[in-house]
Parts: sequence; C-alpha cells; structure tokens
Amino acid sequence: MKIPERSNQHVADLHWLAFLLTGCCETSVDVVIETIASQDAEQPFVSTWMRTWSRRLVIANALSAVHESLDASALRAETARVDKAALPARDWTLAEGTTKLQLERALLAIDLFPRAAVLLLVFEGMRVGDAAVLLDADPDLVRKAQVIGLQELTLNLASMRHWTPRLTKSDATSGVEYA
Repeated sequence: MKIPERSNQHVADLHWLAFLLTGCCETSVDVVIETIASQDAEQPFVSTWMRTWSRRLVIANALSAVHESLDASALRAETARVDKAALPARDWTLAEGTTKLQLERALLAIDLFPRAAVLLLVFEGMRVGDAAVLLDADPDLVRKAQVIGLQELTLNLASMRHWTPRLTKSDATSGVEYA
C-alpha cells in the first residue's frame, strides 16, 4: 500500500500512538495498517472524515488488540494504593529538552492500564467518560489509573534526568519540584 507523502507524518504519529498503547511494535503496525485500510480513498469526503477519526480508530483497535493484558492491568490498578499527595500539578508539563525517546521509555515503563489512562486523558485530551468507554472501565478507576500513571511518568522522567522529585509546602499549587 502506497501512502501519499503528505500523510507520512500522520501515519508515523498514528503508529507511535498505537505503539505507546500496545507496547508492541508488531501489533502497532497491524493496528495502523488495519485503520488505514479501512479508509475509503475513492470518496474524498469520506476519506477526509475518516482521517479526522483515525486517531480514535487507532486507539480503539490498539486497546482491542491488548484487551486481555489491559484487563489484567486494570485489576492491578484497582487494588493499588494511591498517594494523591504526590500527584503532579494540573499545569504539569514536560521539562524543556525532553526527547521523544525519553518520553516513550518513560511511558512504556508504566503498566498498561495506567499508561492508557494517561495517554487518553492527558495526551489525547479525552473526557473521562469517553476514556472509560474505550477502556471498558468505571470512570473512577480511570481517574485512579491516571493518578498512578502520572506519578510513574513523573518519576520515570525524573530518574532519566537524574532528578529526585521532592514535595514542597506549595506542591498543591506548584506541583513537583526537582532537586
């Protein structure tokens, strides 16, 4: 299948999203190929409309491809204890100079369900209810998984930069500071 030049970055972005959701390069390629093949190139309107939904299709297909592992991870998240005091601030952002590879490694080090929650809620900007439907989970569990995932992502990124996250008196308003 030949992909038009202007679509190369779009396809690469879809592949990376599928890879981050599944954690498997081979599965992510299959998911993206299945998604692209489902788009009707003969009808420009349909093709344009499908392109806008391709991220959602990749998400749904990726989660479907790993549903058994996702269910097991959801059970682990459900029984996990969460320290809400260590939750990063709402205005949490990546540190300047963070590379795509560092982000990828930090995300892939997180268990599947919390990673999916972070990807859907934070990186994709999805509403909790929509993410809960895609993850086939209770919205409260999705919120809990987001907390777990953000804590782990922050720690993973900090350790890659040899930083030690520490909480301050103002952590409720300013988030995590780094030593």
